[in-house]
Amino acid sequence: MKDRFHRRNAAIASSLAAIVKPAAYFIILLLTYALGYLSSSPSTSASSSLSPPPLNSDITSTPPPYHYSTPDQSQLFQVTDTPPELNQFRIKTRCSPPIPHQQVRSTILQNVFNGQSPFIDFPQPHVAHLLHPKKIKGWGSNGAVFRNLVTQVKPRTIIEVGSFLGASATHMADLTRQLGLHTQILCVDDFRGWPGFLDRFKDLSMINGDVSLLYQFMQNVVSTNASDSIIPLPFSTGSVLDSLCEWGVYGDLIEVDAGHDFNSAWSDINRAHRILRPGGVLFGHDYFLSADNRGVRRAVNLFAQINGFKVKVDGQHWILVSP
Repeated sequence: MKDRFHRRNAAIASSLAAIVKPAAYFIILLLTYALGYLSSSPSTSASSSLSPPPLNSDITSTPPPYHYSTPDQSQLFQVTDTPPELNQFRIKTRCSPPIPHQQVRSTILQNVFNGQSPFIDFPQPHVAHLLHPKKIKGWGSNGAVFRNLVTQVKPRTIIEVGSFLGASATHMADLTRQLGLHTQILCVDDFRGWPGFLDRFKDLSMINGDVSLLYQFMQNVVSTNASDSIIPLPFSTGSVLDSLCEWGVYGDLIEVDAGHDFNSAWSDINRAHRILRPGGVLFGHDYFLSADNRGVRRAVNLFAQINGFKVKVDGQHWILVSP
């Protein structure tokens, strides 16, 4: 009798456990959802106050005050409206119409050097003792590509993006003289080198952080009697190329030989192409590097593909060719 009683109680207890346990789980889940919903309500209202206005809103209206997010108000936003193609990042602003070649030098001197040549009274005593009479060093700066392109294009204005000590610039100045051309060569470079470059050029001096590259470049230009043909533009490549675009200074021949990473090369090539005269040639250096398709070559190939050019290779140099 007792055994039957115990078995019945055990069966009842088992049935109750089978019913109570799922109910308990359901109650706990319901409480968790309710607490989560209540705790998220303030953040939801805060995020709505930080959301940008619609695209067709009046941009002149006074924006709502900005609220700094506290840690419990932080939000993650799923970005869905960014352009997926690199083509969207091409530089598309319009340049001024090209000015005549004979106005290029005066335009540069007026806008950059207050109307006077930077070579007047060069070198000043405070830098003269730092300079070598002539120290021209470059990479591939005397390649046949320069003579071929100068002979083909017969440029009146050359823009060089990345000049260092002026090896290719002075070489091109000599080539244009041999052809009887009156060519202006604009050398775009910040003349700061790169971190640690003085380890390879120990005979260049640094004073108060100035590595004297600009002064040695100018000394090299003077030593080759090219100061009437070559003008340095000692600023970042992007800022100079944008300014040339604004002033209407275009090149018949443009060489891109500055930064070797993809982002730098892509920016320089896009900006340089905007100020290339019709019939001109855009070319550059460092097509084959250890970076392979992650540096200059990738930028050149991508630009050619998007804009319908072919790429001609001459040693380490690349040339964009119209099909």
